[in-house]
Amino acid sequence: MTGFLSQTRSLRRLTFYFALIAAACLVFADIDITTRSPGHELWLMAHGLVTPRIPDPRQWLDGVIYTLTFALQGVILAAALGFLFAAFYHRAWVRVLAACLRSVHEVFWALIFIQLFGISTLSGVLAILLPFSGTMAKVFGEQLEEVDPGPANSVKPAAGPSLSHFLYTRLPLAAHAMRSYTAYRMECAIRSSVVLGFIGLPTIGFHLETALRTGDYSAASALLYTLLAMVWSLRFWFRARWLWLLVPAAFIARPLTGQWYGPNLRQFLYDCIPAPLRQDWPLEKTGRWLAWLGEQVATGVWNTILIAQIVLVLTGALALLASTLNSSHFVSGWPRRLGDSLLLVIRSLPEYLLNFLFLLVLGPSMLPAITAMTLHNGAIIAHLLGKHSDELAPAVMESGPVSRFAYYYVPTLYQRFLAYCFYRWEIIIRETAMLGILGIPTLGFYIDSAFEFLRFDVALLLIAVSAALTLAADHLSRRLRRQFLLQ
Repeated sequence: MTGFLSQTRSLRRLTFYFALIAAACLVFADIDITTRSPGHELWLMAHGLVTPRIPDPRQWLDGVIYTLTFALQGVILAAALGFLFAAFYHRAWVRVLAACLRSVHEVFWALIFIQLFGISTLSGVLAILLPFSGTMAKVFGEQLEEVDPGPANSVKPAAGPSLSHFLYTRLPLAAHAMRSYTAYRMECAIRSSVVLGFIGLPTIGFHLETALRTGDYSAASALLYTLLAMVWSLRFWFRARWLWLLVPAAFIARPLTGQWYGPNLRQFLYDCIPAPLRQDWPLEKTGRWLAWLGEQVATGVWNTILIAQIVLVLTGALALLASTLNSSHFVSGWPRRLGDSLLLVIRSLPEYLLNFLFLLVLGPSMLPAITAMTLHNGAIIAHLLGKHSDELAPAVMESGPVSRFAYYYVPTLYQRFLAYCFYRWEIIIRETAMLGILGIPTLGFYIDSAFEFLRFDVALLLIAVSAALTLAADHLSRRLRRQFLLQ
């Protein structure tokens, strides 16, 4: 009993400190609404939602095919590579490699590969493949470590562990969880594929950005409904028995091709060398370059952390409240199905797209990014938390919904809730850095500017800083989970 009370106090202290940090960050955040008539823009968007229109069916179909083929090819290849990594995940260098791959956002990978292979299928698939393989290696590795060791220990080959021993004793116990996670990553890949369209790749995101920028909200809503339909329909067609047909069809419909030029690659690699080393600058000019770069790093890191910490706390608050929409302790029947559908819609919309929409309504500030990421991440955690709450027994004493929420639901689920939040922390940092491409002065803003002005050395250095920040959040969240949640 004493240990339980001690852990409860520790969790309360941890929550208080994170809330305090977020409140302090809020003081420095730019959360002004800069548009004159946000209500008018919202009305135009609402009108577009009820009047969807596809201006060019052939263009729409082409965008859908690119979106699905990028996602399917990227996930299948990432699952194969991630599984290979997971088999050796006990080795330190494999864990480090997987962490480095997943710490760089898909958009940043795409910006690099576009310089090498142009606007091509190879650029899009590689941008999804590399970070997803790192993520799947981590999850697959953990799932294999968590299986019952009994079968593996009871059948020990004389020559030591072998491939057949692994395939027959450990893999079958983790196969279901690995299939389920691969299906979830396919949902994520569709969202990522759409986002890649905003930087020029020919997915539906490319046409969606054009429609939003020109105010054609009817065309935008048709593309938005297409995205939701693709995510919702995954449960019907992304199945193991169909993959033998779907995967070859994806590679045939859009083969992996790229515009490969040896001189361009050599020039790109040369331009990636820091300018002072490449051009043999004098000490004074090198000092000015380092000061300029240091200013970008400091500003980008500060704003990235500022937004991410606010989002983390707001995400937690929204997730706790919104999880009641999907919990059998509060709703059942069609209201629960409606609540679950609402959470599905919100989590299916990429943060980039939500941020873009809120920028149109609220104007340029940190508020659109905070709102977009809070909604997206809050919906994901709320869905998981609501599903997990079904495993809880009903409250012993009858009470109203408010009392049940405050005195039974939250205390019982709080440890799992914090674990979900810490799992998302790394992703929130990564997404915050990327959203700078839309004009918010996080690291992504300076990375995009460096690519625009062909300063590839600066871009890669800033991407490395973004990756290091993501890895630091991952390391800290892992330590916090072990210290406070696994006692």
